Amino acid sequence: MRPSAIVLAGGKEAWAERFGVRSKALVPYRGRPMVEWVLEALYAAGLSPVYVGENPGLVPAPALTLPDRGGLLDNLEQALEHVEGRVLVATGDIPHLTKEAVRFVLERAPEAALVYPIVPKEAVEARFPRTKRTYARLREGTFTGGNLLLLDKSLFRKALPLARRVVALRKRPLALARLVGWDVLLKLLLGRLSLAEVEARAQRILGVEARALVTPYPEVGVDVDREEDLVS
Repeated sequence: MRPSAIVLAGGKEAWAERFGVRSKALVPYRGRPMVEWVLEALYAAGLSPVYVGENPGLVPAPALTLPDRGGLLDNLEQALEHVEGRVLVATGDIPHLTKEAVRFVLERAPEAALVYPIVPKEAVEARFPRTKRTYARLREGTFTGGNLLLLDKSLFRKALPLARRVVALRKRPLALARLVGWDVLLKLLLGRLSLAEVEARAQRILGVEARALVTPYPEVGVDVDREEDLVS
């Protein structure tokens, strides 16, 4: 069975207000709100997306629109009430997304409660040489995180309380470091951390199986965080 899709397009960005909108997902990109490119890619890949955020008449129209509750996990939890089984979660600020990238994630993802696509640095730089991304150097290579997430709804629900804890600590680096583990952080700094170790630690923190998926599609990992990114 094909997974459902969720598009998270809530929140407020100060720079987006210069374009007359609150959410950066609605900022114009190549003549359209950038989230329309995301919706189009998901529909082309055979998915019917549930959309969380302000909907000023998006085309293509989401299968269902839900109000923005403010917090990322609040919005995700709300949307999960309207889907079943495996769910592909996308942010609304990845206008380069293609159906091929979506299908790669759906078809290659291992069975797990949470699958997180990561993109090799060389793939990003070849396709988007001017973009600036945050990378992690692991044993297997240097990667940036994706803006897609594949979840098993029934299993991931067990991880929500711990996911909330992680999000709550994001502005307290020392507390977050203690949660992740100094051993993992030291190995990461030295470039000696492996994907398997990352997966094992994520599973220990969240209490469910978490897997990474290396994807050759940089469109998954390149979002629009700033107004300068609109020219990418």
